[in-house]
Amino acid sequence: MTTAVEHHHADVSGGWLRAATFGAMDGLVTNIALIAGVGGGGVSRNTLVLTGVAGLVAGAISMGLGEYTSVRTQNEQVSAELAKERHELEVNPVGEAEELVAAWTARGLPEQLAREVAAVLHADPEQALRVHAQEELGVVPDELPSPWVAAGSSFVCFSIGALFPLVTYLLGFDSLWLALGVGGLGLFAAGAVVARFTGKRWWLSGLRQLALGALAAAVTYGIGTLLE
Repeated sequence: MTTAVEHHHADVSGGWLRAATFGAMDGLVTNIALIAGVGGGGVSRNTLVLTGVAGLVAGAISMGLGEYTSVRTQNEQVSAELAKERHELEVNPVGEAEELVAAWTARGLPEQLAREVAAVLHADPEQALRVHAQEELGVVPDELPSPWVAAGSSFVCFSIGALFPLVTYLLGFDSLWLALGVGGLGLFAAGAVVARFTGKRWWLSGLRQLALGALAAAVTYGIGTLLE
């Protein structure tokens, strides 16, 4: 007797993973580059810490508000399209059913079977709306991402990422290169963690994020040195 194998998938519909990843990476790169630029300008330790903390707070608020607005706007657009689809199902159910039949037969489903399935679905208006939303809009109506979850994930992860290059200064050390080194470790670790969700090689993902952050830091450090 064959035993069914259960497959467990990650939650990709909640809206938190993209926001958290983007927030953490942005926090790391932004504050590493900011501190490198200001540090390259030869400012005092207190000024550098103040700049880094201000960058953390301002960036976290900006990221949180941006994610909330972005996801809410997207959800509102989807809701408007769902309202149009619901109206079409009410005024032209036959035409909407034919759209499903045409889509399914184009994928290889026998026409008679496609018509039978479409007829069963259209007997339940909510189920019909759900299927049409998936087929025509590519969304699941009751699985839209939460703007609050996206905003919170982005805010918290940006703050954590932006804190890395400040840690050594907050602990009393006064070395720009040590701070940038810790920030680099944060970038590598963040890239490695992301690889856990994507299935990519952890060290390759970590090195990629480290290289991108190092490039940004090099540019701003050069500008800070020129303007010193």
